[in-house]
Amino acid sequence: MTSPWTEDLPVVPAASRLIIERAHEEFVRGNSDDDRVRNVRGMVRESWRRSLDRLVGVEDLPPIGIPADELDRLRHEHPLAGAIDMIRTLLIPGVSEDSGVVVAVGDAAGRLLWVEGDRRLRLRAGEMGFVAGATWSEEAMGTAAPGTALMLDQSVQIRGAEHFNRLVQGWSCTAAPVHDPETRRLLGVIDVTGTDVVVTPQAKLLVDATARAVEGELLLSRLRARAEQPTRTRRSRTQPAVTGRTTLRVLGRDRALLETAADQSVTVFELSVRHAEIMLMLATHRQGLSAERLSELVYGDPEASVTLRAEIVRLRKVLEKSAPHLVPESRPYRLGGGLETDAQQLLSLLDRGAHRVALSAYRGDVLPESTAPGVEEFRDSVRTALREALMSEASVDVLLAFADTEMGSADGELLRLCLEMLPARSPKRAGLVARIEKLEQG
Repeated sequence: MTSPWTEDLPVVPAASRLIIERAHEEFVRGNSDDDRVRNVRGMVRESWRRSLDRLVGVEDLPPIGIPADELDRLRHEHPLAGAIDMIRTLLIPGVSEDSGVVVAVGDAAGRLLWVEGDRRLRLRAGEMGFVAGATWSEEAMGTAAPGTALMLDQSVQIRGAEHFNRLVQGWSCTAAPVHDPETRRLLGVIDVTGTDVVVTPQAKLLVDATARAVEGELLLSRLRARAEQPTRTRRSRTQPAVTGRTTLRVLGRDRALLETAADQSVTVFELSVRHAEIMLMLATHRQGLSAERLSELVYGDPEASVTLRAEIVRLRKVLEKSAPHLVPESRPYRLGGGLETDAQQLLSLLDRGAHRVALSAYRGDVLPESTAPGVEEFRDSVRTALREALMSEASVDVLLAFADTEMGSADGELLRLCLEMLPARSPKRAGLVARIEKLEQG
């Protein structure tokens, strides 16, 4: 099947892009009366103003707060789940991996639930956090097609420098909201991101038509269900209760922080070194651990179960006051409720291709001073996963940022890769050569 994104369609001249870039710079500086700003499309200018009023950063990365297991649940429960195949067929026919575009489907809050399409473009888009689980509402990322379409409740096209966030200005996008066909409640948004080919009039017609086709299919599915079960009592679908999320923060910290977010409030308290080690082992072994295995992971001795039991008693008393839902169960030892760790969140970001976001989330090694065997093993696995993902797929800008971290600064292979990827005339090459020579001499 022929892709609608491979035709030779007109693009915006470079001169026009430069004018918008300069208008954006003047606007951010506070010169909203500049003639170049006045020449920007009114819809874009108003979105810039909302972004500025909400203190959206011009180089901020999007929040990516949905862990992998919750993302699966949200996808399964979302009303658009049954329409994903239709969206793929209409917007990325043929070989999805070589389609030349990235197609995203988000919920009404601007959280991206599905991001599919051209693999090369998805890797590039991941650098700016355009991945499943990221929030691309206007409140979070400023002017961009998904969030602005949701804000205005209408289809939107944003071209290059019209984006409020500078990290996104190398892209163009078209998005359209999707509504419940009966109540007209906003369900989510469909977005196509890529080069200027995705912001043509034809592209807008195609994305709009896809949104309307999805709404039609939702209505037909409901009508069929009602016809097949006419006597069945119909119940409104209830949403699962929203519960607080608890995170164990262990990156770059010897004494972990236990952070619980609920009802727009956050409570934080610090754990002792030993309690942090136990909690980390239970969080990374959700199926549970025997007393002998947990003793081996924490103390390096499977016979230290008596010492472990005494420590578990003290840990339970701490958790009963601050996080009763996490009080460990016995036989096997396992947590009573769900617990995320910032290290596992980082690994999830790497899996989604959000390399720049993952690197910004890396605060240092997992419990760096801990000598517990289980912690040392997990620490090494996180370091290895981060390095391998960045070395194999990240852009040179992300690799250079990685080279400035404590972990990457003494990595000769990393520095040589950066040197290889930089343009021949890049002013950054001299500094890299000096660092490589110093490592080789030392």
